[in-house]
Amino acid sequence: MTVTIKTAEDIEKMRIAGRLAAEVLEMIEEHVKPGVTTEELDRICHDYIVNVQQAIPAPLNYKGFPKSICTSINHVVCHGIPNEKPLKDGDTINIDITVIKDGYHGDTSRMFHVGTVAPWAERLSKVTQECMYKAIELVKPGCRLGDIGEVIQKHAEKNGFSVVREFCGHGIGKVFHEEPQVLHYGRAGTGMELKEGMTFTIEPMINQGKADTKVLGDGWTAITKDRKLSAQWEHTILVTATGYEIFTLRKDDTLPRTSA
Repeated sequence: MTVTIKTAEDIEKMRIAGRLAAEVLEMIEEHVKPGVTTEELDRICHDYIVNVQQAIPAPLNYKGFPKSICTSINHVVCHGIPNEKPLKDGDTINIDITVIKDGYHGDTSRMFHVGTVAPWAERLSKVTQECMYKAIELVKPGCRLGDIGEVIQKHAEKNGFSVVREFCGHGIGKVFHEEPQVLHYGRAGTGMELKEGMTFTIEPMINQGKADTKVLGDGWTAITKDRKLSAQWEHTILVTATGYEIFTLRKDDTLPRTSA
């Protein structure tokens, strides 16, 4: 398993790509409301990334993916393809943004609530974000990937939810998906040891019901087998000399950009 340790120049460019990805999520928030289609959200994001940011939407044509963003609604776990179906009051939606700027990727996603959502949907989203935050707070040289997996799994299961196994976080840089794989379940003290200069995503997918998923006939859209809700939050992280830095931090985040 070859993990690329990023240089100071790599890191500076990843900071820029990460900031741009975060800005897309901040920009699109006001457009997420009942009646809008995910096709329209995709168009708005695509135009913003290409024309305003002068960047590239990484998902478009990536292994044949047909759109510029992923939109995963309700029981869709990840990789939902934007379409002409309007969002309705009570929907929950994850919007996943990856931009390429100067050859480097920034990857981030968050949950949005359409109108008024059910309390359990709100709780699932909140716990999933907490899972991500708890994992990020552990990141520093010497931490192991199993430590990250365990803290996510324990917090999700303690709250009565389950962790999706089929999809995970990943190394990122000039390449969209590189080593290491960052599992969202596991045992503390196991797995690869983190080193300064590593960059990867932490992106737990947490289900209201069972962990089982299946991919639909389009080859992309992953859903919960029991059709219960799923939630996901994602940030791109750097391992610093003493802790972490979040490249994709937004104004609504409650975690600091860097560890103390």
